[in-house]
Amino acid sequence: MALAVRNQRTERGTQQQWDPLADLERMLNRLPETWTGMAPAQEAFVPLADVEETDDAYIVDLELPGVDKSDIDIAVMNRRLTISGERKERERKGVLRRQTRSVGRFYFELVLPDDVDPNNVSATLEDGVLTLRVPKAMSEQARHVEVQ
Repeated sequence: MALAVRNQRTERGTQQQWDPLADLERMLNRLPETWTGMAPAQEAFVPLADVEETDDAYIVDLELPGVDKSDIDIAVMNRRLTISGERKERERKGVLRRQTRSVGRFYFELVLPDDVDPNNVSATLEDGVLTLRVPKAMSEQARHVEVQ
């Protein structure tokens, strides 16, 4: 199936070709905000993340290059995991010609499907990746029963 490409008039009256892939990319870039339930009014960016479920825990990896561990706040309440903080603008010596990396406040929120053990959550920051291990509550873990 071929995509129809239509022309759009810009404010200056010239024609510009419509790029459906660029529109799709813009839409997908906004998807994490919807997925995490972040309110746009908070003016924070949502870091890229992977969430993996194992038998006994959830593993969450967030891309936070340039963020110091002292600038990260992690909270676990019931099944809700929130990670917030700030990526500070670095001092520059030259003229910034282009900036595509997000700076400022960040916010990530996730509601996990199972109860978790908030007392045993661990977090490490290595090579710009924050990794959290959020253990499932003991009642949620499978237990092997031996027949006697």
